[in-house]
Amino acid sequence: MKTALHTEWTVKDICEGFVYNELEGKGLFGMNGRLTIQPEYQRNYIYADGKKDVAVIDSVLKGYPIGLIYFNKREDGQLEVLDGQQRITSLGRFVTSKFAIKQDGMEQYFRGIAKDKQDKILGTKLLIYVCEGTESEIKEWFKTINIVGVPLNHQEILNAIYSGTFVTLAKEKFSNSQNSNINKWSSYISGAVKRQDYLQCALDWVSKGEIEKYMSDHRHDTDINELENYFNSVIDWVDGVFVNIEKEMCGLPWGKLYEEYHSHPYDSVKVAKKQRELYEDYYIKNKKGIYEYILGDCKDNKLLEVRCFDEPTKKSVYTKQTNEAKAKGISNCPLCALGHDTNRSRIWKLTDMDADHVTAWSKGGATNISNCQMLCKTHNRAKGNK
Repeated sequence: MKTALHTEWTVKDICEGFVYNELEGKGLFGMNGRLTIQPEYQRNYIYADGKKDVAVIDSVLKGYPIGLIYFNKREDGQLEVLDGQQRITSLGRFVTSKFAIKQDGMEQYFRGIAKDKQDKILGTKLLIYVCEGTESEIKEWFKTINIVGVPLNHQEILNAIYSGTFVTLAKEKFSNSQNSNINKWSSYISGAVKRQDYLQCALDWVSKGEIEKYMSDHRHDTDINELENYFNSVIDWVDGVFVNIEKEMCGLPWGKLYEEYHSHPYDSVKVAKKQRELYEDYYIKNKKGIYEYILGDCKDNKLLEVRCFDEPTKKSVYTKQTNEAKAKGISNCPLCALGHDTNRSRIWKLTDMDADHVTAWSKGGATNISNCQMLCKTHNRAKGNK
């Protein structure tokens, strides 16, 4: 890969003909169309937070260097930003008055600041390396870049490696914060749209976890029908089964659950009733486990992490059982006492026993001293696996 350092280009040169797409939240072109600011392998613009974008402008006004910028020179002579699109987009957005900075305690847009400050910003020269190389060389270099302290995440790197028609279409659908479906999807998907978390989720679901292979196989597809259809099938299925949306539903592995349970019939009214019962149950610690528990016909109690008996209760029940067992010459484990082996009269230490519900929690048994018994670990585990 060849590189050439350019020190003659100013902010004004870079921002000539700057085009910014508010809907998609990305800078498109600069240098009067010669520069593509956000090629398809680039991440979305994430500096529009009133802090990072403002910091770029403050740095320029104070004469601080804003770091090296890298352009890729294509075979047709056009340039595209390899590293620095967050800074360039911030500069372009400011000089086109898309956001304000604080000057003398007041918010001011570019058109409203003093002429000498306008000139200082526009006249600032940037350090720009122009690189030329093969696609694999350029993308290998891109993978190593950290952009002003905000490293690329895994999905952003994959978008760069497998850039093409498929990624372009997929980002338009799943990485666009203006998509009207985002609010609905946010009930089930965690993370940030602009950091590709929604796209990653959709790809994870459709690929059964094989995201990189899927992106490689579909890189040059001219539609994303399979991705969209599968994603919508999962969302529609969740909507149909669980009519009551709770915050614990966000971030659950709905793609995996869909694969395992979508062919099972569910009565949404009964599901809603059971969901309410479980949410009101004090003994359930893991509310997120409620959904897989219901889908699995309420059989796997471990998903709910039902509250255990506290230590004072265990010690009290152990002492009572042990004293009674010694008086009768039998084991302090009620199930060992029913056997015929050497453990029939064994007195177990407290550390060798577990607390158990006499009447199972799933059958309405409470987690209190009146429903507690101590069993040896072997019997408790055997009982729990039935």
